[in-house]
Amino acid sequence: MLDKLRIVKQRFDEVSDLIIQPDIITDQKRYIKINKEYKDLSAVMKIADEYKLLLNNIEEAKEIIADGSDEEMTEMAKMEMDEATARLPKLEDDIKFMLIPKDPEDAKNVIVEIRAGTGGDEASIFAGDLYRMYTKYCSDRKWKVEVEDISDGTSGGFKEIIFSITGNDVYGDMKFESGVHRVQRVPQTETQGRVHTSAATVMVLPEAEEFDVELKPSDIRVDYFCSSGPGGQSVNTTYSAVRLTHTPTGLVAQCQDQKSQHKNKEKAMKVLRSRLYEQELEKKLAADSAKRNSLVASGDRSAKIRTYNYPQGRVTEHRIGLTLYDLSNVINGDIHKIIEELKLAENTEKLKELGEVL
Repeated sequence: MLDKLRIVKQRFDEVSDLIIQPDIITDQKRYIKINKEYKDLSAVMKIADEYKLLLNNIEEAKEIIADGSDEEMTEMAKMEMDEATARLPKLEDDIKFMLIPKDPEDAKNVIVEIRAGTGGDEASIFAGDLYRMYTKYCSDRKWKVEVEDISDGTSGGFKEIIFSITGNDVYGDMKFESGVHRVQRVPQTETQGRVHTSAATVMVLPEAEEFDVELKPSDIRVDYFCSSGPGGQSVNTTYSAVRLTHTPTGLVAQCQDQKSQHKNKEKAMKVLRSRLYEQELEKKLAADSAKRNSLVASGDRSAKIRTYNYPQGRVTEHRIGLTLYDLSNVINGDIHKIIEELKLAENTEKLKELGEVL
């Protein structure tokens, strides 16, 4: 472990020097990358310092115990050594996880798309429930949520809602939410009290910066149309809604959430850029068999990842076999435990690939 930490310290010193170089500061893309590495390495160095301090304390305690001339000091040294020895394995595990190569996408903001699936009106209502679950989770994390586009359901909820989340390391947590979410409950419209199964699909895209994806204006067809849905007198009278089509790939993004045509175009461009970026990431994942088989592989969006069973108050996370009888809190945004367990499972997989066994 100390050999690994020496290598980390060497890289930390290199990055500390790089981050103040003028050519790095003026290159936005490189500066963001180096700054992120600096923060990650700083966190490792903090735990590494504690780890080395504990090792020193153990060595000092051993010397005092071996000397044995002062009974009181010997007793204190034994207690200190026991405490330090008990703390070491936890620190070693923390360091192992922190030394796992980071996914460079994890630090990015995200675009989340929730679409009602099978189940008609009940699926739309469930899509609305998922949106509220995520907004409450984001509020707990002090992340900012902004709606990009909405298509309302006929009886509440949404046929589709697209929103962005901005904050620290958003994709690193939210990427686990991509897939099919299934709900089992008695719909409000059900008169016989029968439990129905409905579904909604969640797609989480890392938000692309302008320098991540090159979009040529000549490759984008812009269509303007009238907004639909609530919005007052301007609805269906002004061509404020915008649809962008990327002709080389056929990808489409639209926005009608704002009254301003310019703002709608800006939002649609953000979504289009992220969809193109995610398409490139998928190609990279497909070429990487280790990642393709991981928990968060984005290749199969038809995979059922989680079930919310209302009659039993149960939430089942199918990828890791986790069952929680805490549905009311989960649907109210408390998905912290689920995400932490998924992160732990993924990191354990990565450690095995690196030849480390916990």
